[in-house]
Amino acid sequence: MSDQTFHVLGIAGSLRSGSFNRSLLEAARELAPENLVIEVHDLKEIPLYDADLDTDERRPVAVVHFKEAIARADGLLIATPEYNHNIPGVLQNAIDWASRPARRSVLRGKPAGIMGAATSGIGTARAQQILKLVLEATLSPVMPHAGVVIGNATEKFDGEGNLVHEPTRRFLAAYLEELYRWIERFTTN
Repeated sequence: MSDQTFHVLGIAGSLRSGSFNRSLLEAARELAPENLVIEVHDLKEIPLYDADLDTDERRPVAVVHFKEAIARADGLLIATPEYNHNIPGVLQNAIDWASRPARRSVLRGKPAGIMGAATSGIGTARAQQILKLVLEATLSPVMPHAGVVIGNATEKFDGEGNLVHEPTRRFLAAYLEELYRWIERFTTN
């Protein structure tokens, strides 16, 4: 790992305050290598996508801030729940806003890592596969990795939302080191 510091925008695909995926992003901030700084961005204020508002004159302020945060970041780390074998609508909506204009969006060429936590036994495996396809459509290169798929999340996080399962903590730390190297491949000095 080089001495270069990379800034990563962390996005939780859940709006719930006690979300395991928000907690997972906080654990990632704690466990990230020293030169991988993760800033978490909240999607709560982003309205439903409306092409009539997607102009420089009318674009909602929350969308402008979201796109600027993506543009400033060296990479993305998305923690997605799984809703009905899919990614949540709030996450898809945010990606829809960020993906415009098509082929010239702030997501184009932005390296990304995917992870997720859920109470089910298989975690967010299906949602992560779908998210990979969605990001591929935006031309955002997703790290080729099985991802951090945390099942039975109630057993791995404590009542305050801290990731306490040591094997999962070690796996997440190793994943974040790989994410650092993935971002490094796309960043020019």
